Amino acid sequence: MKVFTTGQVAKICKVAPRTVSKWFDSGRLKGYRIPGSQDRRIPREYLIRFLKEHGMPLGDLEDEAYAKVLLVSQDQLLVENLKRELPPERSFKLAFAASGFEAGIQAESFHPDAMVVDFAIGRTEALQICQNLRRNAEYADTILIALLPDDGSSISFDRSAINETFKKPFDTALLAERLRTLIGARKELVR
Repeated sequence: MKVFTTGQVAKICKVAPRTVSKWFDSGRLKGYRIPGSQDRRIPREYLIRFLKEHGMPLGDLEDEAYAKVLLVSQDQLLVENLKRELPPERSFKLAFAASGFEAGIQAESFHPDAMVVDFAIGRTEALQICQNLRRNAEYADTILIALLPDDGSSISFDRSAINETFKKPFDTALLAERLRTLIGARKELVR
């Protein structure tokens, strides 16, 4: 568990250390005092919760505080359902792409923790997205989930690069729960 001093919290929040002390002493910012001294310590999860509750920017903590998911799909219903199942207030940030080109641009700027690729955009393009992601060492830890069509045809390809597959139709709530579990195993999410 990461812990911050009042001085570190003041830098993150861009306020005076005395302001942080007042937040702490009034009980608005939770934490603890070091035994035998007056020094205060604020655990990471309490700081993130405090910043979110007060609509303050998370700054450098944003990458730690949110699970970022990139969905590559042209299915608008799937996009809307995933937005509903993984809202920002539950520590999720979503980005969307409708093609391989957009997926590449989004991956570079968004740096997702997980990428969900809908094979309905085209088998060749979907496979290319998966292969490109795995070729880049920067995305070695990115969770990759493939959404496979249930069109009766069997799709044969190397699945070693893919962490999970879902066959359509599926319950979006199950996909959302699986994303929470997989990302939560790597990153401590604060709600």
